[in-house]
This record gives sequence, C-alpha cells and structure tokens, in this order.
Amino acid sequence: MSLSVAQGFTKSLAMTVLSEIGDKTFFAAAILAMRHPRRLVLSGCLTALIVMTILSAIVGWAAPNLISRRWTHHITTLVFLGFGLWSLWDAVKGEGETEELAEVEAKLNSADWKANNGTAKEGSKDDDDLKKQRRQIFTQFVSPIFLKAFSITFFGEWGDKSQLATIGLAADENPFGVVLGGILGQALCTTAAVLGGKSLATQISEKIVAFSGGVLFIVFGIQSFLSTVS
Repeated sequence: MSLSVAQGFTKSLAMTVLSEIGDKTFFAAAILAMRHPRRLVLSGCLTALIVMTILSAIVGWAAPNLISRRWTHHITTLVFLGFGLWSLWDAVKGEGETEELAEVEAKLNSADWKANNGTAKEGSKDDDDLKKQRRQIFTQFVSPIFLKAFSITFFGEWGDKSQLATIGLAADENPFGVVLGGILGQALCTTAAVLGGKSLATQISEKIVAFSGGVLFIVFGIQSFLSTVS
C-alpha cells in the first residue's frame, strides 16, 4: 500500500467512525435491527453506505478536474475547519442522544404506521389480488426490509456532514484509500449498531464523540492549510 493510499485510508477511517457513531443512521440501524432480521438490516444499511461512500469519493475525485486544484484545496480546508467547529459546538450545546434517538424512533414508527395502514386498506379490496401476487413475486427477489433499510440509510446520509467530508477528503487525498477507509469505518459502525441494538446506542456519550470528531476535523483542516498544493 502506497503512502498516499495509506494516508487517505487512515484519515477516512478515523473520520467515518467518529462521524457515524451516534448519528441518525446509526440509531436507525439499531432500531430496525430490533424489529427485523439483522442480516437484512445489516445488508441494506451497508449497501447504502458503500454506494454513498463510492459516489462521494467519485465526486471528490472529479472536483479537481472541474475546478482548479488550488481552489478545491482551499475549499477542503474550509470544510474541515467548519465541520470541526460545528462538531465542537454540538458538544458544547450538549444535545443528548436520547432526543435524537426519540426523533428517529418517531419517524420510523410513523413510516411503519403508514405502511401498515396502506396495507390494511389494500387488503379490503378484492380487485387488489393481482397487485398482491405481483408484490409477492417481487419480494422473492428483493426483500422489503432490505429496501427499507437501504432507503432510510441512503437518504439519511444524503447531504450529511460525513458525506460532504468524504467528498472533501477524496478531493485532497487518494480517493482509493478514502473509499477503503470509509467502507471499513461504515462497516464497523453499522455492525456495532445492528448487533448492539438500541442499548448500545443509548450508552454512547454524544458529547465525547462530537468533541473527538471536532478535534479531528480541525486537525485535518490545519494539516490541509499547511500542506502545499501539488
């Protein structure tokens, strides 16, 4: 492994772990794993996160080809410093993970109620038998639980701090190393959420995670500021 790949891998791994622990998608994976088969939840969440990581790295890799390397370097530096201050502010505010957990639970419960209500209405109509047969054939190939875990995780991560940070990191570091580190970090966090369940999520100190992530982002920003543009 070359030095550039190793550096991108290390930075991406550390950033991903500290960004994803206690995140909304972390709580969502933990709650879904308590309601549905863990293997389906894990595969759905991981697939979404892997796709998101690869897409983010591609955007970051392509950015220097669309904008000058100097500008992308400066933007990346500002992104790291901004996210660092943002995370430190979250740690100071001390927004408890119980509030975020309750918010995720409420959204999932609302989605489940709508799904169950829609199913009940469809079941009361005799002319929906054909739709049910088609749905059964479809679910033999793609599990609805997998799709649910995938969609919740994918759209939950879209525009999230970790996605934007991955784009910035891939623009400044070796994108292959960023992808490897990001996927490993996502796999570790998601597996811990699925296996540990909600009890693990509620035992995590959000303040410590936010503070550690803020310090890490600021370190990345300072390093990027001091480094020369190649």
